[in-house]
Amino acid sequence: MSSKRRIAATVVVLVAIIGVFVVRLVDIQVVRADTLSADSLGNRSVERTVYGSRGEILDANGVVLAGTVMRYDVALSPKNASPFTRTVDGVETSIPLAQSVAEIAAVVGLPTEKVQALISESLADNPKSDYALVARQVGVDAFRALSALDIPWLTFQQNPGRVYPNGAVAGNLVGFVSSAGEAQAGLEVGQDSCLASSNGSETYERGADGVRLPESTVTTEPPVDGSDVITTIDSDLQFFVQQVLAEQAQKTGAAWGNVVVQEVKTGKLVAVADYPSVDPNDVSATTNPDDRGSRAFTASYEPGSTFKALTAASVLDAGVATPESEVVAPFRYLPANGANINDSSAHGDLRLTLTGVLIESSNTGTSQFGERLTDQQRYDYMTKFGVGTETESGFPGEDPGILHPADKWDNQTEYATMFGQGLTTTALQVSSIYQTIANGGVRMPVQLVSGCRAANGTLTDVPAAEGTQVVSAEAARDTADILEMVYQKAWLADTWEIPGYRAAAKTGTAQMPDGNGGYSKGYLVSVSGFAPADDPQYVVSVSLADPVNMNSSAASAPVFQEVMSQVLKKYRAVPSGAAAPDLPDTW
Repeated sequence: MSSKRRIAATVVVLVAIIGVFVVRLVDIQVVRADTLSADSLGNRSVERTVYGSRGEILDANGVVLAGTVMRYDVALSPKNASPFTRTVDGVETSIPLAQSVAEIAAVVGLPTEKVQALISESLADNPKSDYALVARQVGVDAFRALSALDIPWLTFQQNPGRVYPNGAVAGNLVGFVSSAGEAQAGLEVGQDSCLASSNGSETYERGADGVRLPESTVTTEPPVDGSDVITTIDSDLQFFVQQVLAEQAQKTGAAWGNVVVQEVKTGKLVAVADYPSVDPNDVSATTNPDDRGSRAFTASYEPGSTFKALTAASVLDAGVATPESEVVAPFRYLPANGANINDSSAHGDLRLTLTGVLIESSNTGTSQFGERLTDQQRYDYMTKFGVGTETESGFPGEDPGILHPADKWDNQTEYATMFGQGLTTTALQVSSIYQTIANGGVRMPVQLVSGCRAANGTLTDVPAAEGTQVVSAEAARDTADILEMVYQKAWLADTWEIPGYRAAAKTGTAQMPDGNGGYSKGYLVSVSGFAPADDPQYVVSVSLADPVNMNSSAASAPVFQEVMSQVLKKYRAVPSGAAAPDLPDTW
C-alpha cells in the first residue's frame, strides 16, 4: 500500500474515532446531561432533617416545667470503617480500626465486641453497606465525646427529646409526649398549637469515603421553633402542696385526692395538685392511666355539703333570706312533693338561723331555705356559678360535670341539688364557686395559662380577664360571714385554725358512685374556703376520695390548714386586723 493510501486510511480511522467521541460527548453533555448530573448529585448529595425545638412550658416565674434537649442517633459506615489518621496537637497518628471501635464502644456503653460485630455482620449482608445504627438518643456529653474522636466514618443524626426538669412537680398538669415526640396528655396536648415546632431540611455533599465535604451544606427549608406556654402555676408552691397532699392521702388511706389553690381577684390557679400523680420523665412507672392526668379537672363527683354555700348565696341574693333568718330543722324533712330528706345523724328539732344551718350542715334546714326559690331560679344560679360547664382553663378532657335542666328533676333531685347531691362538679368548679363568693360575687374566668409567648416576646392567646357578677356584693359578703362562722364554730374549728388570720370554710362529705348506678360504701370528703376572710386573697379546696382510715372531713381539714397557712405566708398576706362578725346560729 502506498504511503498516500496509508495516510488516507489513518485519517479515516481518526475521523471515525473522533466522531465516536463527539457523539458520546454530545450524548453526555447535551442529551443526557440533566439525568447524569442528577444521578451524580444523588450519589454525593445527602438530605437530612433539621429539627425545630418544641416550645417550653413555664411556671408563672419562668421556671421550666417542660423543655427540649437535643439527643443524637449514632451511626457508622461499615464499608468505610477502616484505619484513619488523627491529628492531635499537630501530630498525625494512625488509628487502627480496633482502637476506634473500642473508643466508640466505651462512650456509648456497649461491649467492643458488639460494635465490631455490627460492622462485620453488616458487611457480610452487604459488602457496600453504608449505614449501621450504633446507639439511639445519646445525650450531649456522649455526642461531644464521640465528635472529639474525629472518626470520619462515624455520623450523627439529631433527635430532639422532651425533658421535665422538675419531675413529678406539676406532672399532672404538664402532661407528657410519646417517644416519637407526639403530645399525649395535659398541657402538652391542650397547648400543642402553641408548643409545636416544624422541621426543616438541609443537604450536603459527601465524598466517596462518606465524609461530609466542607462548606457543602445548603439549607433548603429552615426549621421553625415552637412558642412557649406560660402557666399561672407557682412551681415552688405546687411542690409543697403535692407533698402535703400525698402525705395525708397515704396517712388516711385515700384512693386519690386533689388540692386547688386559686387567686380570688384574678381566678388564676397557682397550684393544682393530684394524688397519685405522674412523673413525665417516667410515665410507665404510673401504671393506672387515671393517675397520669389531673382528676381536679377530669373527675366530677357529688360535692356534698360544700355546695350549701352556693344555695345560701342564692337565697341571700334573691332576697328571700338573711343570715339571721330562722327555720326549725328536724332530723327528717318530708316536703309536700314527696321527697324524703334527712340529716347525717339523728337529732331532735333544731331552731337554726341560716348561719346555724351551715354550721350544723343540716340538709333539712338547707332544704327549707332552698325551696324559697323556684327550681328554675336555683338552676340559673348554678349555671351562673359555672356548674355544669367546663371552666375557661382549656385543660384537655375537662369534665363539665352533670347538671340536668330543672324541668328534668324528679322530686328527690329537686331537694338533693340544694345540698350537693343529684349533680356533679369538679374540684375546679367548687373552687370557682368559693372564688366568686370571696370576690364580692364576681366570678373570674379560671386561668391555668397566661398566654403563648413567641420568640420575639409577643404574648398571644391571653385569656379573658373580665369577671361576671353572679350575686350581689352584699349577698357575697353575707355568705362569706356565714362561712366564717362555720370556720369558727363548726366541729373542726380547732383542726383548721390558722393563727393570725380570719378564714371562711365549709366541709363536705359525699357518697361515691359504685360504677353501677348506685353508691359505694366510700365517701369523698372535702373542705373549701378562703382567707383572709376580711380581705379574701386565696381559695384552697381539698378533696380526698375514700380515706378508709379517717372517713370524714377531718381527713381533709389538716391539708386545708397547712396549705392555706403556707399560701398566706408565701405571698405575705396581711394578717387580719378587724374582729370577725358574730352572727347568731340559733333562735
